[in-house]
Amino acid sequence: MLTVIRVYVPSDIPIVGCELTPYVLLRKPDKSITNEDVPETAPIDGHFLRYKWYRIQSDRKVAVCSIHPTEQATLQCLGCIKAKIPVVKSYHCSPKCFSDAWQHHRALHDRAVSALNENGAEEEELFGRFNGSASGVVNTGLPSSASSPNLTNGSASLYPAAVAQRSGGEIWFEVGRSKTYTPSADDIGHILKFECVIVDAETKLAVGHPMTLTTSRVIPAPTPTPRQMISVSGVDMIGHLDSDGRISSAANFTVLSYNILADAYATSDSYSYCPSWALSWPYRRQNLLREIVGYRADIVCLQEVQYDHFEEFFAPELDKHGYHALYKRKTSEVTHTLDGCATFFRRDRFSHVKKYEVEFNKAAQSLTEAVVPSTQKKTALNRLVKDNVALIAVLEAKFSHQGMDNPGKRQLLCVANTHVNVHQELKDVKLWQVHTLLKGLEKIAASADIPMLVCGDFNSTPASAPHALLALGKVDPLHPDLAVDPLGILRPHTKLAHQLPLVSAYSSFARGIGPILEQQRRRMDPSTNEPLFTNCTRDFIGTHDYIFYTADSLMVESLLELLDEDSLRKDTALPSPEWSSDHMALLAEFRCKARNRR
Repeated sequence: MLTVIRVYVPSDIPIVGCELTPYVLLRKPDKSITNEDVPETAPIDGHFLRYKWYRIQSDRKVAVCSIHPTEQATLQCLGCIKAKIPVVKSYHCSPKCFSDAWQHHRALHDRAVSALNENGAEEEELFGRFNGSASGVVNTGLPSSASSPNLTNGSASLYPAAVAQRSGGEIWFEVGRSKTYTPSADDIGHILKFECVIVDAETKLAVGHPMTLTTSRVIPAPTPTPRQMISVSGVDMIGHLDSDGRISSAANFTVLSYNILADAYATSDSYSYCPSWALSWPYRRQNLLREIVGYRADIVCLQEVQYDHFEEFFAPELDKHGYHALYKRKTSEVTHTLDGCATFFRRDRFSHVKKYEVEFNKAAQSLTEAVVPSTQKKTALNRLVKDNVALIAVLEAKFSHQGMDNPGKRQLLCVANTHVNVHQELKDVKLWQVHTLLKGLEKIAASADIPMLVCGDFNSTPASAPHALLALGKVDPLHPDLAVDPLGILRPHTKLAHQLPLVSAYSSFARGIGPILEQQRRRMDPSTNEPLFTNCTRDFIGTHDYIFYTADSLMVESLLELLDEDSLRKDTALPSPEWSSDHMALLAEFRCKARNRR
């Protein structure tokens, strides 16, 4: 007979919108141990598993701290109530918590005052006099709220809530009947209970005692302020979306590039400043999916996508939103924890024409065979072989572009997606990989008159040789990065060039006038016209991510606004509960230009 050995939930804190899937370790009749489900439709040895979820509903509603969501709130900010700031942001667990958070908390008040632009004196009295004490807050004596829930988790139809237990002023409401459960807004501040019991398939009666566990209090999903698309003309914010949420002009298309931070690299050792629950993959995957889907991009280029997560999560989830998926994993013997590049495109906007895969390891082997002396081949391969790849997709647009020189001609688009993940000291390898990718793209450009996009995480700052090669088409022979070349693979330096008219999309913020663009320019490096940062950890802040485009065939219409460093630093750095990667997403809206006839 089946035996339940252990039940536990891998995510230590339940979060609204984040699916909870407990591990139920079983011993089968053949003595093997498994975590597989045993449903009523496929019993084992005449037995199956039955699951139930409960929510504890106290007579008194429990508020949680907005800064420390695992702690019960004891103080509420009066200023937030007056300014009609979302109530969840007003709670704090102690006077010290409120005092420590005041610098960033006050920013909420300042924005509210600017929005209201009235009752200034009264607002100042509430918002402007905080001195680090508990003034301006009240104890949270919140009234009872115990409305009966509507149950949808794990059931195709609704069923009445059932009171399972009542003890010491606590009521347990049944909220789900499947192995998985997704906390809702009704669960915020409450503890969940999971119950698993073995059931006789014939009698439908429970066998033995149920195995149970309780979670921490459910916390609301952090909701960062949505990033807006900004017109590069500086006229206004882009807000004219169609019924599907996309830019209304059928002649435009949008491209997203985002290093999502693979779970294998999201360790507490590397990101000790991020709460463990916010680093857990069950939380991060839902948060990333909400963000990616929310951008509604026509083309999505993701880096650091683990192979198993692509197959089991991103491909099927984005398929539900109308995306076709392409993937190229790194070239290594390991398969399940390895990451790679994933490119998605909307099926209603583009069709797939051709896929090219660039494996830098193969290029390294060819290079060493051709130019490296036999006595140095092993050393050369050890230096050059880094498993990095690029995924190149040729797409055909299903929409027409105004102003095209030949409206009847097929509109093709070439999209390159890469992650140049090389140690900073290997400057020669990094530059060689970028040069190899560009040479491959030049061959595609020579075979077809086609607009090109080059997206990805290049692990190269705007001052580096790889960035110069991409943005300027060549590298200055005196560039300091060229001093690192022990294998001689960068010589002669005159070969470090290409003919693609590439321009960085975000440099478009440098043109145009207006207060909106001026704000974005303050978040740009004036010497390079690139963002001040796209990667922000505790130990590093700088720009590694880019969207390049061929300026003779495409023009930038709008860009996703850049984030402010101070707003990110309130959580120390990325990743954080609000943003689930250590990189920022980049998003650009393009329009095809009429090409000069040759």
